[in-house]
Amino acid sequence: MPVGRTSSVQVAAAGPRLLPAIGGHVDRGRWLESATEDYPAVVLGSRAARRLDAYTPGMRLWLGGKWFSLVGVLDPVPLAPEIDSSALVGWRAAQTYLRFDGHPSNIYIRARNNQVTAVRDVLAATANPAGPNEVMVSRPSDALAAREATESALTGLLLGLGGVALLVGGVGVGNTMIISVLERRPEIGLRRALGATGGQIRGQFVTESLLLSVLGGLGGMVLGTVITAGYAYARGWPTEVPMWSAAAGIGVTLVIGGIAGLYPAVRAGRLAPTEALAGV
Repeated sequence: MPVGRTSSVQVAAAGPRLLPAIGGHVDRGRWLESATEDYPAVVLGSRAARRLDAYTPGMRLWLGGKWFSLVGVLDPVPLAPEIDSSALVGWRAAQTYLRFDGHPSNIYIRARNNQVTAVRDVLAATANPAGPNEVMVSRPSDALAAREATESALTGLLLGLGGVALLVGGVGVGNTMIISVLERRPEIGLRRALGATGGQIRGQFVTESLLLSVLGGLGGMVLGTVITAGYAYARGWPTEVPMWSAAAGIGVTLVIGGIAGLYPAVRAGRLAPTEALAGV
C-alpha cells in the first residue's frame, strides 16, 4: 500500500490484556500473547482485514519498513470501533521494530458495573498526575446505550408508520370490494339464479380481495427493495433483504386483505337473486 494512502488503517501497539478489556473476540488465528508479542507479528481488526484483503494467518504484511506475519483477525468490536481499522502489534515488538517510545495514547479499562463512576472520577489523575485536564475520559457504553435508544425509537416510528399504511391499505381494499359488489349486482343475481350458492359468491369475492392484496404487497415489496438498494448503493453499503421479512410482508397483506374483503363478500353472498336482478 503506498505511503500516505493507508485507507484509514492505523498501526498500533497493544498489550496481551487489551482484548479482554474491550470485549473483543478473535475470528481467525489467535491473539497476541507472550510467545508472539516480542516478534514481528500483527493482528488485524475486522475492517482493516477487509481493506487489506488479508484474512489468512501466516500472510506477510509490510509495516513501517518491516515484514510482519499475520497471526489473527478480530471480530468487530462494538465497544472500541477504532480497533476495527487497526493493525495491532505487540508492545515490545513495536518498540523494537517500529520506533515506539512506550508511552500509550489510549488506555482501555474494564470496571465492575457498580464501580464505573468511581473509577471514572480517578482515571484522569491516575493516567497523568501532572496534567489531569489533558486526559479525555470516555465511556463507550454510554454511546452504545444512546445508539440503542435511537435505533429503538426509529424502529418504533417505522413500525407505527407501517401499521398506519396497512390500515389505509385495508380500508382501500374494503372500499374497492364494496364498490365492486354494488356494480356487479346483476352478475351476482344471474349467478344465484343459475344455482350458485351464497358460499360460492363469498368465496369469489374473498379470493378477489386476497389477489388484490397480494398484488399490492408484491408491488410494495419490490418498490421498497429498490429504494433501499438505491440508498445503500449511494452510501456504499452492502444490500441484503432477508427472505423472511419479504415473506412476512406478503403474509401480513394477505391477512389484511382477507379481513378487509370479508364484509363485502358476506354482503354479496346474502343478496337474493330477485334483489340482485332488480337493478338490471
